[in-house]
Amino acid sequence: MKTIGKKKIKELPVLQENANCSFEGYDALLLMSETAKLRNLITKRGTLEILIPLCCTTNPVRHKQFRNALKGFSTRTLSIRLKELEKGGILDKHRYNEIPPRVEYTLTTKGQELVE
Repeated sequence: MKTIGKKKIKELPVLQENANCSFEGYDALLLMSETAKLRNLITKRGTLEILIPLCCTTNPVRHKQFRNALKGFSTRTLSIRLKELEKGGILDKHRYNEIPPRVEYTLTTKGQELVE
């Protein structure tokens, strides 16, 4: 903290030049954009509740299991969140051509890294 006159100013920490932190080869704006998209998705209602059953097992989770576990969510909200997670590359959706239809979800490697 630095004092200028009567005001105390908090300075942001600055990395030393010899620090082992390097983002060479990465586009900072792209990283910030991807982080913002991920944060917006994760903070939506129900997203974490969907990810918790998936991070606790290596077995695929069916849509019906989500519906039974998430009592306060409508089927529509659950379907929207699952589609958003699939579009974001966090979930893999596996459809089986059976009667009745069967759909299973698993975490992608990106989803596993997020959960860890």
